Amino acid sequence: MSEDLARLRLAASLVRAGKLVAFPTETVYGLGANALDADAVARIFAVKGRPFTSPVIVHVDSIDMARKLAAVWPDSAETLAARFWPGPLTLVLPRGPEVPDIVTAGLPTVGLRMPAHPLALALIREAGVPVAAPSANRFTEVSPTTAAHVSSSLGDAVDLILDGGPSAVGIESTVVSLAAGRPLLLRPGMISRETIEALIGPVELVAAVPGAHPSPGMHPRHYSPRTALYLVDGGVIPEAGRGAYLWHSTPAPAARAIAMPAEAAAYGAMLYRILHELDEQGWDWIAVEAPPQDLEWTAIADRLHRAATGRL
Repeated sequence: MSEDLARLRLAASLVRAGKLVAFPTETVYGLGANALDADAVARIFAVKGRPFTSPVIVHVDSIDMARKLAAVWPDSAETLAARFWPGPLTLVLPRGPEVPDIVTAGLPTVGLRMPAHPLALALIREAGVPVAAPSANRFTEVSPTTAAHVSSSLGDAVDLILDGGPSAVGIESTVVSLAAGRPLLLRPGMISRETIEALIGPVELVAAVPGAHPSPGMHPRHYSPRTALYLVDGGVIPEAGRGAYLWHSTPAPAARAIAMPAEAAAYGAMLYRILHELDEQGWDWIAVEAPPQDLEWTAIADRLHRAATGRL
């Protein structure tokens, strides 16, 4: 037996035993537990410091597994899953009775996703259970896109970390609810609202909801580095202290200036890795040039606005 296969089987056995396994997806690394084991999922919340009002996404290895977890599987779910799964799209649907309340923040819906990373799919298949997994980091902090990020954030609170290399997408999944009378966009991602609308018709944007959230990523403060982060325009950066500046069109004389990609997908794949790196370097501040207002930048703009300490 190869070392990789042995480690995968160990990870699957830990999931079945109610333990926590961090694993790679194409979006970010997830902190996984058996989604049908309420006590195991409770450990996720404890390790992350996550409020119980924020549900966790359930990862599946097939459309068939997803159908078994949903009380209703509408035609729109079939259309979107057939087009985008495996991939960075989460579908929120009425939940089946076997899904514990803790997974869904007590709501009657569950978020389901089939990840595209081969190691994530292999883990779910080997474990034989759906895997509940938010990002593998402390709540509100920058999501991890490498195994090293997970280790730095959570340390030995995780029973095992599977290393599958850097996450290719680097931004959390698009979340669409199909549980109401009309489709709702709960969290933007790199699969755009317009792309989804081309398949299933109008999708309404939901900015905020009171109480328990129907999707992760709806807290006003999220995805934040420990270093103060400011969104800036026109190269106007903080005058006090020494800081780092991420720019894509307008440079400025910061102590460290990083030219970011001008294309949204490449920018998204790089963003969290750079924020983790800068957080380790002890800067007084991080300034980020505000992203373009073009539609393909919607998810990146959402993450940066929630991460920002303020705007200059």
